[in-house]
Amino acid sequence: MAAEKLRDLSQPIDVPLLDATVAAFYGTGSKQERSAADLILRDLQNNPDMWLQVMHILQNTQNLNTKFFALQVLEGVIKYRWNALPAEQRDGMKNFISDIIVQLSSNESSFRMERLYVNKLNIILVQILKHEWPARWRSFIPDLVSAAKTSETICENCMAILKLLSEEVFDFSRGEMTQQKIKELKQSMNSEFQLIHELCLYVLSASQRTELIRATLSTLHAFLSWIPLGYIFESPLLETLLKFFPVPAYRNLTLQCLTEVASLQFGNYYDVQYVKMYGVFMGQLQSILPPTTNIPEAYAHGSSEEQAFIQNLALFFTSFFKVHIRILESTQENISTLLLGLEYLINISYVDDTEVFKVCLDYWNSLVSELFEPHRSLDNPAASASLMGLQVPSMLPGMVDGHGSQLLQRRQLYAGPMSKLRMLMICRMAKPEEVLIVEDENGNIVRETLKDNDVLVQYKIMRETLIYLAHLDHEDTEKQMLRKLSKQLSGEDWAWNNLNTLCWAIGSISGSMIEEQENRFLVMVIRDLLNLCEITKGKDNKAVIASNIMYVVGQYPRFLRAHWKFLKTVVNKLFEFMHETHPGVQDMACDTFLKIVQKCKRKFVITQVGENEPFVSELLSGLPITIADLEPHQIHSFYESVAHMIQAESDVQKRDEYIQRLMELPNKKWMEIIGQAHQNVDFLKDQDVIRTVLNILQTNTSVAASLGTFFLPQITLIFLDMLNVYRMYSELISKSISEGGPYASKSSYVKLLRSVKRETLKLIETFLDKAEDQPQIGKQFVPPMMDPVLGDYARNVPDARESEVLSLFATIVNKYKAAMIEDVPRIFEAVFQCTLEMITKNFEDYPEHRLKFFSLLRAIATHCFPALMCLSSQQLKLVMDSIMWAFRHTERNIAETGLNLLLEMLKKFQGSEFCNQFYQTYFVATENEIFAVLTDTFHKPGFKLHVLVLQHLFCLLETGVLTEPLWDVAATPYPYSSNAVFVREYTIKLLSASFPNMTTAEVTQFVNGLFESTNDLSTFKTHIRDFLIQSKEFSAQDNKDLYAEEAAAQRERERQRMLSIPGLIAPSELQDEMVDS
Repeated sequence: MAAEKLRDLSQPIDVPLLDATVAAFYGTGSKQERSAADLILRDLQNNPDMWLQVMHILQNTQNLNTKFFALQVLEGVIKYRWNALPAEQRDGMKNFISDIIVQLSSNESSFRMERLYVNKLNIILVQILKHEWPARWRSFIPDLVSAAKTSETICENCMAILKLLSEEVFDFSRGEMTQQKIKELKQSMNSEFQLIHELCLYVLSASQRTELIRATLSTLHAFLSWIPLGYIFESPLLETLLKFFPVPAYRNLTLQCLTEVASLQFGNYYDVQYVKMYGVFMGQLQSILPPTTNIPEAYAHGSSEEQAFIQNLALFFTSFFKVHIRILESTQENISTLLLGLEYLINISYVDDTEVFKVCLDYWNSLVSELFEPHRSLDNPAASASLMGLQVPSMLPGMVDGHGSQLLQRRQLYAGPMSKLRMLMICRMAKPEEVLIVEDENGNIVRETLKDNDVLVQYKIMRETLIYLAHLDHEDTEKQMLRKLSKQLSGEDWAWNNLNTLCWAIGSISGSMIEEQENRFLVMVIRDLLNLCEITKGKDNKAVIASNIMYVVGQYPRFLRAHWKFLKTVVNKLFEFMHETHPGVQDMACDTFLKIVQKCKRKFVITQVGENEPFVSELLSGLPITIADLEPHQIHSFYESVAHMIQAESDVQKRDEYIQRLMELPNKKWMEIIGQAHQNVDFLKDQDVIRTVLNILQTNTSVAASLGTFFLPQITLIFLDMLNVYRMYSELISKSISEGGPYASKSSYVKLLRSVKRETLKLIETFLDKAEDQPQIGKQFVPPMMDPVLGDYARNVPDARESEVLSLFATIVNKYKAAMIEDVPRIFEAVFQCTLEMITKNFEDYPEHRLKFFSLLRAIATHCFPALMCLSSQQLKLVMDSIMWAFRHTERNIAETGLNLLLEMLKKFQGSEFCNQFYQTYFVATENEIFAVLTDTFHKPGFKLHVLVLQHLFCLLETGVLTEPLWDVAATPYPYSSNAVFVREYTIKLLSASFPNMTTAEVTQFVNGLFESTNDLSTFKTHIRDFLIQSKEFSAQDNKDLYAEEAAAQRERERQRMLSIPGLIAPSELQDEMVDS
């Protein structure tokens, strides 16, 4: 009964009953009571007339939760339906909300008690303002300012409203409002700011109320980033702020305001005021925080207010220096306060807090790159010399012209701080990705289990900073590193962390020195580290030193290539570490071995001076001993490394002999197993045998990945036996599943058998993918797989089908392209229908099959399109339906593959003789589906591709390729003059029906805009973005995916910049073969 009474909104709602329902929802009653209350409240919320009861509820309830419920209903109306309401209803609600706010904030006690409620009302008011102001509520700012002058509490709340408004317009507007609306609001704010400015200054000069002054400073902080500059520099505002800075209660807020002022960027019009502000500030700072203070210690023991002060101080210095450091450099008297500021910032950088360090690091990175960059734009030999990592003498003839001497003076000015900065970077260097050995919270050395992305990002920035610092002064960098290393050896400074950060720093500057200097430096470093390893006792200590040796040598392939003795010593040391069972050491030894071999492989296959045979031959003789203590996955990595060496051997006979020796152990085991199986096939069913088979296949895959085409003799040896094992295991799996029911597929036995099948497919795929494009390889390997692999896929129960079959055939089609056209019907027959049945029941099951299925379809559409033309119309409909099904996925990869495939199909059919037929069937359906995913907010990552599909469809209409009508001629009483006219009308109807909150005029304007901009992608895209925001579907969400393409272009420009500076991309990461002869 009560529920029906509440749902009847024809008379004023029963407020006590609503209070009871809300209380039941938030209460501790039974689950039934809560869900019943939830149901009623949802129904009320969804009722379009409910908002008319909001005033009545707010006037008659004392319950805070009920008030919030009513305001939530109102917020929905303001967001989505406000402009459609009659004017008197809008005005009534506007005045009502304003009156409650004034009433509650005019007296101290109600303002404090009802603070949460007032805050929510303020938010509602600002939401209304976004629609009403300035056009329909011109007097808002004058009204607000005059209300503020009536009482201090009202004034405090007005400050809160102004701050919210500023944030809504200037900080959170992207993706919330259209560009036009943002512009309009910003202009209104600017033009009316004088009143607000006067109010703020009046409060700061006259009020004694701490809360009011804090609220005013907080509002000012929100405004300072955008207000006209005259209000800051040509009024008493700055002096007032600097007066408040020494007062502890206002220190942090004032510092935030000063930081905002410091980060403003414009011409040099107000330089004098900035210099004065910095001078006064530094004077005050020295009395608050004397320069001799140990800041890291003070921070560690400080209160949260004091810690916030240090954070804000870092922000102030970095913001000020980023924009105005040049003004301070220009006169002698300012230089001393500038250097003092940098001294403070270096001390703050030692604070043990990630966020503080990030702020400082970001600035150090920009300062050193600024000091280094002009190096390269100087038009003289030094510029190209420095690019090669050559040392540039501190004074070069020809650099003494204006620009050059200025640059040198600048570098000399900063030489002191830069030297301290090198020490900071060396002491705080972040951990690189390759290092797997870390100290846990109990002080034990363990293997790292999770990668910490924050640390990796920090490492990249620190590495870049240190490389710039090294370029600026190689001598000082080298000296500081070697001095710190000798303290490790002498024991004076020995600690795990100290050695780690030092070695990470040494590894990170790889590529920044000229070869001769690098050689000299590394000989000392590696010698000292090997000595340290000999003289230090204790397993954990040795593990730490081992990890550091491995990291450093892995970073300097050029040095190792030039010094065979060192290379051999290092590799033998790695073999030693492969017997060291301390967690992480063996893994890192195998990783480093692979990395070094990839960069120096030629060195291992030639006979070096003083040696009897190439190193690879010696290694193969001792191989069983070297890998004796390694785990299977480490052995696979080891085999991959040795295969890389063998791949560098150009003599076919030697190469085949090396492969044979390398594969001797696994082949012997394989032959034994196959021999036993010939006598008794059940031998293959034993779990240990299955594990051995899996291990042998994985070893083969690792080798195939490195050898490519050269793996042919080895795969030929095992291929047919392998397919037989595949077929047998497949039958075993199907049998287990059909006998054991649905859970059998999860049993460990079936999982193990499936691993063997998957590895077989992976091995074949790896080999075919890596092998050079030789048609005879395809002819040799593809036909024998048709039945054991494709036929088997079709015969199996769904749970036993391997998704790798799909990716294997996608690889084959991508590799052999049109040569596969005749086989496509066979592939279709085997995988198409049965896979679709698996993946179209819902969006969740068989995620692997989904992605690989669409990748296979895309490969066929790209390379074997004629085969698709031979499909019957039912089959083609299945293909198109499956594509639409694909891009409806919220799983990003699948949706993206589906969209790319759709684009491929649309373009291919446009150029075929079936163009009209195809588009008559699929044009409207495709447009429908694309608009559905474009506007439903779950598919934002696909935005770029959605736009491309729409652009393709609209362009088609312009080109006149389509000569047949797209509309249903039988069902349409009157014909359209052209397809374009039909699509325009259809699209307007479609969108008007989907977005009832938009007027037909708005929708028509959008559709016309689409037709006008079809040939200009960027306008077309912006037009769609604005529509999405205007349709309100996309407001209050994270819309960065709509701007993803612009972000990608920025990343590519950054990569090109890094490539131009020696060392910024580590030598070990460069893709080229690096002169390895």
